[in-house]
Amino acid sequence: MIICAIITFINILRNLMNSQKFKQLTRSSFDSTEALRAHGIYPTSQRLIIANILLAKHQHMTAEQIYDVIRSKRIKVSQATIYNTLRLFVTKGLLHEIFVDSSKTFYDTNTQPHQHFFNVDTGQLIDIKKHLDPTFIQNELPSATLIDSIDIIVRIRNHSS
Repeated sequence: MIICAIITFINILRNLMNSQKFKQLTRSSFDSTEALRAHGIYPTSQRLIIANILLAKHQHMTAEQIYDVIRSKRIKVSQATIYNTLRLFVTKGLLHEIFVDSSKTFYDTNTQPHQHFFNVDTGQLIDIKKHLDPTFIQNELPSATLIDSIDIIVRIRNHSS
């Protein structure tokens, strides 16, 4: 009985991996397998799906947005797997985590230092094109401290008509 269940599971997994939807999500214009390996991340099928969604272009996405994209493709990846994968990608330097507020975290594919606008009306996170020079903060540091990183988020609203 157990052997039959295992064989059925293997067949289902084989069918999933051979499906067009899976192949589309695990294939991209860049080599996501190499991108993961270059950051010391073992490229599992679920990590490849998430990497292809995020790394296909420069963007800011929440875990919920990633989950919605995966669900729309009718691929099963749990929310826990998405959160764990995002945490791994951040830890390994593949993504930058941006805390907009206590309930909203974005994952940025641009890991270079830069600042953002956050539109509170639309929920959109937008890169500030010109680099802001935060050296004015250097003079205000408490003694015996160094700047580790600077995250600047400028909250904006749409004009009311």
